Amino acid sequence: METLQTERLFIQPITTHEAAFIFVLVNTPAWKRFIGDRHVHHIDDAIGYIQRVIDNPDTDFRVVCRQQDQQPLGIVTVIKRAYLPHHDIGFAFLPEHASQGYAFEAASALLEALKKDKTHTHILATTLPDNKRSIHLLEKLGLHYSETILYNGEELLLFEKLLA
Repeated sequence: METLQTERLFIQPITTHEAAFIFVLVNTPAWKRFIGDRHVHHIDDAIGYIQRVIDNPDTDFRVVCRQQDQQPLGIVTVIKRAYLPHHDIGFAFLPEHASQGYAFEAASALLEALKKDKTHTHILATTLPDNKRSIHLLEKLGLHYSETILYNGEELLLFEKLLA
């Protein structure tokens, strides 16, 4: 899938050139609380993290940039997780770019591209029960709560959307 474009955004495959941005993003309090500590303590760690993502055929990380200034705002992801029957959509944005509609705009474009691509019949998403912002966005994107699952001793809410 190539670079996606919306009215305000470019959504492009991640590269190691975004290491400084990823370093900041994965160390935000929200990332660590709701996604987890990725042990990215230096720029070199960020480069390694990005390279592992790129090398994994089950992951597609896309950097969301504002068109007007190419400023990276966040990421949207599609990941095939071993514990889920279908791919999982995710998103994370720097706190200063929250509540401006960027995550909805980027995730909507990604879902539309997946639907047109016809390689996925369903899309899933998981979130912690107390991640109210994520739950709200998933529902706004048309995903519906399916069930609560237990993974690594942690309760996760599972959301689902039919793409076909």
